[in-house]
Amino acid sequence: MKRITSITLTVIFAITCIQNASAWGQKGHDVTAYIAEQHLTPKTRAIVDSLLDGRSMVYWANWLDNASHTPEYAYTKTWHYKNVDEGVRYEEAPANPSGDAVTAIKSRMEILQDPHASLADRQLALKILIHVVGDLHQPMHMGHATDLGGNRIKVKYFGRDANLHGIWDTNIPESAHKWSFTEWQMMLEREPEAKNPDIIKGSIDDWAKETIEITSVVYDETPEGSNLSYNEVARWTPTIEQQFLRGGMRLAHLLNNMFDPDYTAKQSIKP
Repeated sequence: MKRITSITLTVIFAITCIQNASAWGQKGHDVTAYIAEQHLTPKTRAIVDSLLDGRSMVYWANWLDNASHTPEYAYTKTWHYKNVDEGVRYEEAPANPSGDAVTAIKSRMEILQDPHASLADRQLALKILIHVVGDLHQPMHMGHATDLGGNRIKVKYFGRDANLHGIWDTNIPESAHKWSFTEWQMMLEREPEAKNPDIIKGSIDDWAKETIEITSVVYDETPEGSNLSYNEVARWTPTIEQQFLRGGMRLAHLLNNMFDPDYTAKQSIKP
C-alpha cells in the first residue's frame, strides 16, 4: 500500500473544510432543488428549463457557494444567511447593508417577474433563488451575528474538533442517511408533511422566522464544548428531513406562483 503523504492529508483536510463551509452541504442543496423540481407544473418547468438552458435545477443548486467567492459575484457573500441575535425581534434585527437571504429571495423574485429584465439577469436570478431558498431553511444560516451563525461555537463531533455551523451544514445530514439526492427525495415525499397544504403557506418572512425558532432550540441544546454523537444525530435528523422538504416544496411554490397563471395553489407571496 502506498504511503499517505503529508500533501495528500493536507488536500483531504482542505476538501473537508470546504465542504463544512457550504450551506447545507452539497447534498442538502441537491435534495432541496430536486424536491422542488418534482413539484413544478408543466408550464413552470418549461420556463425554468428555458432559463437554465435545459439543465436541471440540481445542476445549479450549489453554484452560488462557489460563485460567491469569485470577484464577479462577491456581492452575494452575505446573501446566504440572515443574522438575528438572541433577544432581538426579527422585525427589529439590524439590516445588513449588503443584503441577506430574505432580501436576496425577494429581489430575485422581482427580477424574475420583471418583463423588462434581460435574459441574463433572469437566468442569474433563478440560479441564486434555487440556492438561497435552501439556505433559508438551514437553521444556522439564521443564527447569531455575534458567533457568525455558530461558526465560532466550538464543539466536538464524535470526538473531533468542529464548529456548530459546520456540523449542521454537512456532518449531521451525512450521518443521518447515506442516500443520493434522488433517494432523499423519494423517502421524504412519503412523509405526511409532504401532503400537507399548509407547508407552503405564509410569507418568506414567516418561513425565516420559523427557521429561527428551530435555531433557538439548537443554540439552547448545543452550548460551547458540546460533544455530539449518536444521540444528536437521532435528535436532529427529523428536523433536517423536515427542512429539506419545506425548502423544496416552498421553492417549487414560489416558481409555480410566478410562472404559471393556472397554478391551483396560487396565492399571494407577501413581500
